[in-house]
Amino acid sequence: MTGDADFEIFLVATPGLEAQLCAEAKSIGFKNPKQVPGGVIVRGGWRDVWHANLELRGCGKVLARIGAFRVMHLAQLDKRARKFPWGEYLRKDVPVLVEASCSRSRIYHSQAAAQRIARAISEEFGAQVTPDAEVVIKARILDDLCTISVDTSGELLHKRGHKQGVGKAPMRETMAALLLRACGFDGVEPLVDPMCGSGTFVIEAAEIAAGLQPGRERRFAFEDLAGFDEATFRAMRLSGPRRTPPASYHGSDRDAGAVQQAQENARRAGVSAFTQFRCQTISALVPPEGPAGLVIVNPPYGARIGEKKPLFALYGALGQVLRSRFSGWRVGLITTDASLAGATGLPFLPPGPPILHGGLKVKLFLTGNLQS
Repeated sequence: MTGDADFEIFLVATPGLEAQLCAEAKSIGFKNPKQVPGGVIVRGGWRDVWHANLELRGCGKVLARIGAFRVMHLAQLDKRARKFPWGEYLRKDVPVLVEASCSRSRIYHSQAAAQRIARAISEEFGAQVTPDAEVVIKARILDDLCTISVDTSGELLHKRGHKQGVGKAPMRETMAALLLRACGFDGVEPLVDPMCGSGTFVIEAAEIAAGLQPGRERRFAFEDLAGFDEATFRAMRLSGPRRTPPASYHGSDRDAGAVQQAQENARRAGVSAFTQFRCQTISALVPPEGPAGLVIVNPPYGARIGEKKPLFALYGALGQVLRSRFSGWRVGLITTDASLAGATGLPFLPPGPPILHGGLKVKLFLTGNLQS
């Protein structure tokens, strides 16, 4: 692994939020990021891979595309996999797992393809291949082109080590970060989540405002790759806030247990000083003192927790409170059903594309600044 290598890096996005991840990649210094279905393509070297894993809030995984070759049949795949320079990327003392996918190719059996590559790594390079390895080689055979990538993240990047308590329908931190970006949130304004659950939006907003690295306290698969420079990476990793947030970030929920979880999650994330959580119903919701900001809310959808019909009253009550008390604020609402969003009576702009969330397709409904 060399510091001046240049290769394609694939940043995995929540489907439907690729544009937001593309914007984030550009904001942290990647030049000419290219938005594609399912993610964003950038170019760079290994330090860029480390930087992406450490700094990107909305990325699910970082895949380093380390090589590609044409293959027409399994024997040819076996031969070329045996000639691949695995030692430039892998360590003999670290087990690996091989995964493969095949599409529109003469090689159509993904399991057989994975077995050939795994055998090549084991017999030619000498690394052990195990089903529970943290280092994963991904082979994608598309139109007879086999692209070899290494998953440099390991566990999904939303697993930051802070949110141990979760509610019934948790949202991944990576998705929350991209939804906040889609709402135009930059950390400068206050934020309110009146159905905060385990506090994901509130904690994410506070971390953005404080400039905390999302990956500051977790480990990554790239730490087990050949040539990893621990001292250089340690210098990249920051432990504390870069700045003091200029606003505060508020969550509430009628479930006392969820509120307690949110408070504990905020403490583990190091943002207790910038966040406030309380147990209350929607009818008790009032804006915090100070300037207007963003209300973001992920209410029940019906398909997710229960039946949809009783939810119209809930959405109606939420809309009434926001219209009457939150003049000047913007509202971002995530739901599966435009009719539920419409029940709020809020002046939503046309929604963006559908977003995949827990097997459902949701949309972000966003208002401009509410008028009294």
